[in-house]
Amino acid sequence: MRSRILSIVVFAMVVTGMAALVQGQSAGNSAAALSTQDYIDIQQLYARYAMLIDSGDAEGWANTFTPDGVFNNSSRGHDALVQFVHDWRAKRRGASLRHWNSNLVITPAAGGANGSVYMQLLDISLPQPAATASYRYEDALVKTAGGWRFRPRVLHRDAAPKAQ
Repeated sequence: MRSRILSIVVFAMVVTGMAALVQGQSAGNSAAALSTQDYIDIQQLYARYAMLIDSGDAEGWANTFTPDGVFNNSSRGHDALVQFVHDWRAKRRGASLRHWNSNLVITPAAGGANGSVYMQLLDISLPQPAATASYRYEDALVKTAGGWRFRPRVLHRDAAPKAQ
């Protein structure tokens, strides 16, 4: 009987200690948990972003960012984002390219979420469309009254391996 009571006490101490550890880790993390709907909405943001720039909808694409949003440390604010799409299509063959995203990772962060995704550009002007470049986006995401938006969005081009 005495060993049974001791086993119960030890079990209770272990459970209490584990609960305190988990609660302490949660308290130290200022990032709020994301809901299932948040994950779905963020995935839709990524899809809308690609579809809007590929279709040339400059206003729609700019609206995937916060009003003070920044794309690749160069286009800052709504008007600059709109201009980026116009330049993309007129000066950089944007009408012949499609964005293809994969491997989206979303993590809670203080003030919203962080996102990372691989992106390939496909050249659809070729007889057989082909990938022309490979990138990775790193994003800070903010939930606004209008839904999830990019705040800063940074593009990293994948470099070819160096010859040995």
